[in-house]
Amino acid sequence: MINEALDFKAESNAIAGLLKPLNVTDYDTITQFKDWTIFDVLAHLHLWNLVAFWTLTDEPKYLEIMTRAIEVFQGGKTHQDMHRQWAADNGFETGQQLYAAWTETYAALAKAYHRTEPDLRVKWAGLEMNARSAIIARQMEAWAHSQAIYDILSKDREDGDRLKNVAHIGVTTYSWSFKVKGQAPILPKPYVRLTAPSGDIWEWNDPQEDNRVEGTATEFSQVVTQCRNIADTKLKMTGEAATAWMGMAQCFAGSPETPPAPNTRYKV
Repeated sequence: MINEALDFKAESNAIAGLLKPLNVTDYDTITQFKDWTIFDVLAHLHLWNLVAFWTLTDEPKYLEIMTRAIEVFQGGKTHQDMHRQWAADNGFETGQQLYAAWTETYAALAKAYHRTEPDLRVKWAGLEMNARSAIIARQMEAWAHSQAIYDILSKDREDGDRLKNVAHIGVTTYSWSFKVKGQAPILPKPYVRLTAPSGDIWEWNDPQEDNRVEGTATEFSQVVTQCRNIADTKLKMTGEAATAWMGMAQCFAGSPETPPAPNTRYKV
């Protein structure tokens, strides 16, 4: 069984509570993330939750949607283009219709992964990962993308200690953050010391006084998921490696992305 699937469900439940009061026009609100609307964010989460479900339960469907995604991206279109067309093709005309389908799917996805062996290999974007990593990645994506909704609605998120899954991805993708931008990782990796939402202290890597990142787990997770520029946080970096990393951190796969400019992602 994969208990992290319950963390994914809890994260999704929190987002569902945020979205439930919205009306039809609210979903057209443009967020600070690449001019995506709230509808765009939810369509993106719903589509890729379905893909994660299919990689576990229906490989032909998984292969079909991944082939389509490759065609879209190679044709010069974006994620936004893809999920808008996909939503239209599947009859999602309003945010409420999309919301109903998304809530049903994330619950089914959590249930399926909770019952799965953690080390089962599942496909994802031409690669493979174990099932535990796959559902943690879904939690990370839900947490990261929903930040744009919390911000534009001027709502504070109440993080739980399930956030450790997101922070852990951020720490373990240290080398990736450099390599995706064609740079060699600076070694040794920094010591990371974060204060959890509960007040507990989370630590990664060997303690080093001259090479470290310190602060809250929430702000660290916002930086590694590129929901915040490091200048808009109170994180403390000591040393070249820590400073370089936090200035360009990217914990998600895909093409190299530039963090948001200072003061462009914030609670409205």
